[in-house]
Amino acid sequence: MQDSDTLKKPIIPSKLITEKFTIELGAQEPWPNDVKLYQPYEVEQILLPDNANCLAVQAFLRMCQLHYDVEPRANAEDMSPTGKVPFIKCGAFVVSELEGIVQFVNNRGITLTDKLDNEAKSDMRAYMCLVHNVLEKAELYICWMDKETYNDVTSIRHGSVYPWPLNHIQNWSKRRSVMKNLKVWNWYDKTLEEVFQEVENACQALSDRLDDKEYFFGSHTELDALVFGHVYSMCTSCLRLNEFQNILKNFPRLLSHCKRISELMGKDTDPVEDLLKVPQN
Repeated sequence: MQDSDTLKKPIIPSKLITEKFTIELGAQEPWPNDVKLYQPYEVEQILLPDNANCLAVQAFLRMCQLHYDVEPRANAEDMSPTGKVPFIKCGAFVVSELEGIVQFVNNRGITLTDKLDNEAKSDMRAYMCLVHNVLEKAELYICWMDKETYNDVTSIRHGSVYPWPLNHIQNWSKRRSVMKNLKVWNWYDKTLEEVFQEVENACQALSDRLDDKEYFFGSHTELDALVFGHVYSMCTSCLRLNEFQNILKNFPRLLSHCKRISELMGKDTDPVEDLLKVPQN
């Protein structure tokens, strides 16, 4: 029988130990010139939530003035160590998702938040959680739960890189996984009206925090990159429903913020400018 001291020791998953070691070890090396950012194909494959997260990482790296090359892969999601896109290959290290990549970059002595105090950093993380917990969940809901959007857009794009009948199998598997997660997050039983109301509330909170500033905390932060990724993706999405655009046109501060970072990224600003020209409700 194990003694009481042994029983009280926390069990730390080996995956977490490995990831922490990888990030800390990566901090010892300079940023290479051959960093690759892996993501799905933009034109024919990528879906709204993945596009938002890929753009967020690209914007963050651009804000840090770190070089990278985008490498589209049909199976990017399967290649990712966490099963989510995007991920970067930096030397011998592979790191996925915005938060992991931010930490990896920070451990190299490169940060966008060095001038923020602890309270501001906590505030920033809270708003990043808001984006993940509302905007990203809403995007997943629309792509996979709304039947017309799923049939007309999601199933076609997600299955485009697989031959028949594998495309149907992959779509079924992914949809089942997303629905399972939506149930855990208490989003599965929401109506479309409730989903869009959640989005509008989140946009209002973000707009209020941004106020009349160019960036949320005076200068570039990862929050700016994350909000840009989602707002720009919503502005340019090919979804059957255009309710995301109808909501965003009522938040010119967020659209102006998105346009500002679009110019930094060298992205087409026309979709954002078009919404800025639409009269608010």
